[in-house]
Amino acid sequence: MGGATNLPPGFHFFPSDEELVVHFLRRKVSLLPCHPDIIPTLLSHRYNPWELNGKALQAGNQWYFFCNLTQSRTSSNGYWSPIGADETVRSGGRNVGLKKTLLFFIGEPSEGIRTNWIMHEYHLLDGDCIAGGSSNLTSSSSNRKSHRKRGHSSMESNNWVLCRVFESSCGSQVSFHGEGTELSCLDEVFLSLDDYDEDINSGTVPIE
Repeated sequence: MGGATNLPPGFHFFPSDEELVVHFLRRKVSLLPCHPDIIPTLLSHRYNPWELNGKALQAGNQWYFFCNLTQSRTSSNGYWSPIGADETVRSGGRNVGLKKTLLFFIGEPSEGIRTNWIMHEYHLLDGDCIAGGSSNLTSSSSNRKSHRKRGHSSMESNNWVLCRVFESSCGSQVSFHGEGTELSCLDEVFLSLDDYDEDINSGTVPIE
């Protein structure tokens, strides 16, 4: 499908963490159509983040795509490494998903060079799938079909993830409706100070 949004002029794709998990990832896992069906499926994490343009759904300075979860998050030029703690995504007063934050490094693992590319990887919690049919169906055949669909979806729930990738910079930060945010400018300042302290300790920056 590529990166086209298929949205009318003036409409922008700006989902919250809850909307990404409940309205897109959960429907993907449950084998139900998404409306609008605009987020493409890519092969694992085979692409470098700067190669997503035209392949993933672009919305402003973010790129969205589904992929199968793999143990290896490597590409041709580098790898994604988890940073920070996982965040819980809640909907209707209960936990429905997890958001992992990863940072892209160029080079080989343990020797990579850190970049400003960040990925939010959304996971659906086990069993949080919806059946394809109506909850009011009463026939035994429909119930059996619904049960099989739920069982199949539950097994698949850990295999699909939804990814949001962006290049972090203080000049282009956006808020994701409060519950989940990108690294703020203040966060980046602290990261920069950490780098500065490391440079001072290593003797590469003169101390006045």
